[in-house]
Amino acid sequence: MDGNASGEDYENIDWDTEDELEIQNIAPSSSLVTRNAEVIVGNGEASSSAGPSNSNLLQHFLGMGFSEQLIVKAIKENGETNTESILESLLTYAALEDSPDELNPCHLNSPQQQQCVDNGQLSSDYDESFLDDLSESDSWSGSEVAEIASSLPEHEKVLLSLANMGYTVEEASAAVARCGPEASIAELTDFIGAAQMAKTEDVFFEEEKPKISLANGGLKKRKLYELEMWKRKKRKGMLNEEDDVLRLPNPMIGFGVPTDAMVVTHRTLPEAAIGPPFFYYENVALAPKGVWDTISRFLYDVQPEFVDSKYFCAAARKRGYVHNLPIHNRFPLLPLPPRTINDALPLTKRWWPEWDKRTKLNCLQTVIGSARLTDRIRKALEKWGDDPPLHVQKYVIEECRKWNLVWVGKNKLAPLEPDEFEMLLGFPRNHTRGGGISRTDRYKSLGNSFQVDTVAYHLSALKDVFPNGINLLSLFSGIGGAEVALHRLGIPLKNVVSVEISEANRDIVRSWWEQTNQKGNLIHLADVQQLNGDRLEQFMGSFGGFDLIVGGSPCNNLAGSNRVSRDGLEGEQSSLFYDYFRILDLVKCIMNKQQ
Repeated sequence: MDGNASGEDYENIDWDTEDELEIQNIAPSSSLVTRNAEVIVGNGEASSSAGPSNSNLLQHFLGMGFSEQLIVKAIKENGETNTESILESLLTYAALEDSPDELNPCHLNSPQQQQCVDNGQLSSDYDESFLDDLSESDSWSGSEVAEIASSLPEHEKVLLSLANMGYTVEEASAAVARCGPEASIAELTDFIGAAQMAKTEDVFFEEEKPKISLANGGLKKRKLYELEMWKRKKRKGMLNEEDDVLRLPNPMIGFGVPTDAMVVTHRTLPEAAIGPPFFYYENVALAPKGVWDTISRFLYDVQPEFVDSKYFCAAARKRGYVHNLPIHNRFPLLPLPPRTINDALPLTKRWWPEWDKRTKLNCLQTVIGSARLTDRIRKALEKWGDDPPLHVQKYVIEECRKWNLVWVGKNKLAPLEPDEFEMLLGFPRNHTRGGGISRTDRYKSLGNSFQVDTVAYHLSALKDVFPNGINLLSLFSGIGGAEVALHRLGIPLKNVVSVEISEANRDIVRSWWEQTNQKGNLIHLADVQQLNGDRLEQFMGSFGGFDLIVGGSPCNNLAGSNRVSRDGLEGEQSSLFYDYFRILDLVKCIMNKQQ
């Protein structure tokens, strides 16, 4: 998303904030620990070699079920003040060196289970009378529970995994239906969290029932029971598609993609949406409930076209596009970009282990994995040799997916370089390089940009409409994704008014403009909120109006990773969507008046 906000306070905004955890693969085991951290008590006095200054800290993490040896090691590495880094290190140690069960201190067979208070308080819509069959005296043994769980189909194992994390089966099933059967645990938990934060409990269950307390021994049996009840309800039709009000299309190909035979060539637009001008608006697909309905309502009731850029390149990018563009005669940019990791980054193929089955990268983010993380992984893999155990493989793959790590040597992982970001997103090499911009800012600018091949496919229908060139109003233009797409399509840029708050991004676009020998006029503005009717009339009077208005307003308050201010379109940054609509409507009114 090419993002821009108004005012100095917005210049350092992390627009995408990973989108984008909508697609990150955070380790489920880590989620278990952090969820349970609030309900685990300490185990009293414990022997420790730690001094008085960190004895309380040691007790704190002992209470979470970590060993004293790992805690002391983590404190030594991170210091006593940074508890978050200590916890991160402990989770890493546990995932790499221990069995997966040890990550969950309340596991049924864990020695720490006596330290756990009752954390089985789960919201449920089942009668309490059924609990009698699931008490501690129930005849199911731990091995029987494990055997039943292992025999479940793969999609039901996912449901059970989410249930074991404390979510109801209804929540889990709605998330799977929304995100697709191949979605990662992190995508699913992020969706559930988004729905909960948007107060959409009605998506998952009809009414809130009293919470039920269970002892630890019955927790897995309870989850298996809930799963079975959900299956029965599904068979009886008690859950239906209308319950899943946030469902996105699967596959996410909009009106079609170049590699798919199913292409829509006709749609009927509401009368108010018919141009001039043409408009094209983009934002994250996995927004809170009601956001896309609001966007659609303001943009003349045009329904969004949801597309994942993984159908255009080797990296995913789930976005919604509201536009009034023609949808026939679309064509892709040539040459077609590589669509798998090995094709896009052929030098990695030599080192790629067989147990890493990834063929696509996840959404390219504004941040990258740390050197400390990749060094930890390297040392752990060297410890195990050529055949690491499954729990180590699982942890490594989860971190690879989370941070888009690629193999650059034997047991050696690294984050993508900025020029690799540029290639995957369809920008020319060195597009963001130079001009005093740092590597950190390059990642940030690229992580917030359009995926050029995807956008160009949508805009390609305009080539026959504007053979002599186009007048473009680019709002929140970022590093010029729309401008690059139009140029690569061979549509001349006659006049471009580019509105972007970041001076570094404006410099990038200006440099690209000069390097590509553009013959038109480029006008840069900094603040969308200062673009009013008088200024628009001035521009439109000088070159006859705008043919296309493109924009992707900030997604800060829409992205799933924003747990603090995920306020939807009412959030401080994402409310700038209304400026996109305000400006578009002003242009339409001025053009109608001029006609």
